[in-house]
Amino acid sequence: MPQYAILVQPSANRVYSQHAARLTRNELLALDGLLLDGRLAAAGEPEERTMGGVPYLVLPTPALTADDLAVLANLSSLFALFELNDDGTLRPLELARLDRYDDDLLTILKYIGKTNEQLTRLLLNLTAAAALPVQDFLHSRVRVLDPVCGRGTTLNQALMYGWDAYGVDTDRRDVEAYTAFADRWLQDKRLKHRSRSTRVRVAGKNLGRRTTFELAPTKELYRAGDVQTLEITQGDTLDADRMYRAGSFDLVVADAPYGIQHGSVTGPRTPSRSPQALLTDAIPVWAGLLRRGGAMGLSWNTKVLPRADLLAMLTDAGLEPLDDAPLLDLAHRVDHAIERDLVVARKPG
Repeated sequence: MPQYAILVQPSANRVYSQHAARLTRNELLALDGLLLDGRLAAAGEPEERTMGGVPYLVLPTPALTADDLAVLANLSSLFALFELNDDGTLRPLELARLDRYDDDLLTILKYIGKTNEQLTRLLLNLTAAAALPVQDFLHSRVRVLDPVCGRGTTLNQALMYGWDAYGVDTDRRDVEAYTAFADRWLQDKRLKHRSRSTRVRVAGKNLGRRTTFELAPTKELYRAGDVQTLEITQGDTLDADRMYRAGSFDLVVADAPYGIQHGSVTGPRTPSRSPQALLTDAIPVWAGLLRRGGAMGLSWNTKVLPRADLLAMLTDAGLEPLDDAPLLDLAHRVDHAIERDLVVARKPG
């Protein structure tokens, strides 16, 4: 029986590297169940194995189909995929990733508190797999909202996949820094694009300032009108349902605040820096922006919000959390104050 070996990508984040093989294994099992009818694990689950002092995941699976290879190519921590021969030799396989742009879109912007790019891809992959059939995951134009987008790590990953990316954040400095980065990056790469900035006004009330980019990876696609949208709004995430129509998005993906950094309120609401208070108010707003069958994916700090409490918030908002085994083993330490976990919930179709 053929076997395949995944070389796990090294991470610049030493703490994340310690968990990368386990997280990739569970990501693979989740994507297999959600997108590939469980056929990758039909002959046995992936096994963590060290070969030549390097960690691999070994798949005792039948020959991979084109869809199998396409899904595996986008695993968050996959560095290379090999066919593992009986004599222990490895034959590299060609992979066609969804990536449309140079990877410096994800890596060039550095700042304190930036979410690890591999974690961002992991969360986006799992959320998309919960909402989309495999052909849409691989070939459709997906609309993604990050309602606490910060400096745009999730937006950049969505762009990389060829999807439309929308972000909302209350922090003016973060929004301005990300908007300046996006504008400079597009110019440096000489990518055809256009941009505009507007005020978002509803019923005479100013809800924030919005910058919209329309871009494409090639001049030919741009001229043909095959353009992606990148849109960033500086405003209160609790007003997101007034900024966008209900059911506007396929995915809502957010790295929730970990502690006291985030406060987002307007009007008569009482300001709160508590992640639990923010999510209690925000999740129903975000859920309303999902289309039927869409999915919400959140990463959060379990030290300030127990998993059971977050699941109850999602359920109360009319969503259905996915609690299959691979999705229950994604928690990992970030530092002494942060134990991060991930959850995905689907909106009934």
